[in-house]
Amino acid sequence: MSASLKTSNRFETAEAKANVARAIEQLRPIFGDRLSVGSAVREQHGRGEAYAQGFPPDAVIWPINTAEVSRVAKVCNELRVPLIAFGAGTSLEGHVSALYGGICLDMSRMNQVLEVRADDADCVVQPGITREELNAYLRDTGFYFPIDPGANASIGGMISTRASGTNTIRYGTIAQNVMALEVVLANGEVIRCGNRARKSSAGYDLVRLFTGSEGTLGIITEATLRLHGQPEAVGSSVCAFPDLRGAVDTVIELIQSGAPVSRIEFLDEVQVRACNAYSKLSLPEQPTLFIEFMGTAATVTEQFERAVDVVKSHGATSLDWAFDEQRRAALWKARHSAYFAARALRPATDCIVADVCVPISQLANCVAETRAEIDAAGLLAPILGHVGDGNFHVLFLIDPSNEDERTRMERVYDSMIATAHRLGGTCTGEHGIGLGKRDKLIAEFGAPVVELMRKLKDAWDPNGILNPGKVFELN
Repeated sequence: MSASLKTSNRFETAEAKANVARAIEQLRPIFGDRLSVGSAVREQHGRGEAYAQGFPPDAVIWPINTAEVSRVAKVCNELRVPLIAFGAGTSLEGHVSALYGGICLDMSRMNQVLEVRADDADCVVQPGITREELNAYLRDTGFYFPIDPGANASIGGMISTRASGTNTIRYGTIAQNVMALEVVLANGEVIRCGNRARKSSAGYDLVRLFTGSEGTLGIITEATLRLHGQPEAVGSSVCAFPDLRGAVDTVIELIQSGAPVSRIEFLDEVQVRACNAYSKLSLPEQPTLFIEFMGTAATVTEQFERAVDVVKSHGATSLDWAFDEQRRAALWKARHSAYFAARALRPATDCIVADVCVPISQLANCVAETRAEIDAAGLLAPILGHVGDGNFHVLFLIDPSNEDERTRMERVYDSMIATAHRLGGTCTGEHGIGLGKRDKLIAEFGAPVVELMRKLKDAWDPNGILNPGKVFELN
């Protein structure tokens, strides 16, 4: 992406730049060494994991409580200075880039578990805690938080991007597992929405509105999460297939059969080759499924026996069943390292991570069409994904100096999204819109719906300071 993304200059006038300096001057006595204007720190906070171009903020602040977040918001709102919340920096669509400068709030020091209520199977956490830190804290309680996007993302960032991941087929997305939020609005006002009841029909569902809003409506400072019991037994399998369609059709049949699958992950032959090299595995370099069941030892065994028949009927050439925790951990570590494994296939390239989601019945068609277009364009791009819910990713490995290659990539990516829309799907199953897919949001819903979203943004953030330029362009 280029600087042409900047579609408005109202944050770049001489007055606006002076206001940024005033904001930093006002906030420095409060935060001391928790406010940095160092270039290295600002560059680090100017982009996420897979977004090639960075846009650094003018300053980075590390708050430690809600009152401090509120204080920063009030100052920024009064001076009309952009304010961007930053979690772990693992997002993929430019969500944390400071497109117009301003102040970045790094929430990583607000990382405490505030309460665990075992009787109600819920907990209250600050937004900066990562999912791995939370589950380490919960390890001895008998509960865990199952939403697993792969990266060790912060809970606040996961809520802001409506994250899902490998366990979605069993536990849903994070939207189904957030019960209540504390949020600082653009003017610094602190509100609470939602409650701990398992259901409610009271008014507008503001929790779900903040979930997926990408920091454009408010800054999350506390979240109440639904917890789940740690399963008694877990078993995993790795199944290789002679062709892509056999693997994807296996997913469809397992889902339609009602089998209580907890995870189904797909890797095409290119991604398997990358994982073998990076994670020192010896999997057959063919389209492959990772399948996992959870339950009691008896039910897991029963479900595996049923799954064997389905897998074999679609031509699986190898089956590897693993109940051993060490073996399972190695397999899933390899899956979670797939992004880095793919990058190692072609070092020093940009990795553009595409993400679409379609109805399960259309999954085979969409994946097959995408693979054919990648190959026809002469691109190196592994395919993988959480195909149990129809979501898959393409990792385009692009030479940043080769404009023709980037043009071919963009053509395939556009076609991939158009195919998903034609099949009743979405341009993003879990990555969000950010900077990268603003035009695709219009293609998906139409201008009137996006304009309605914009009106909500304008009502809640009239000065447009919260993560400006994300989800849709500025007015």
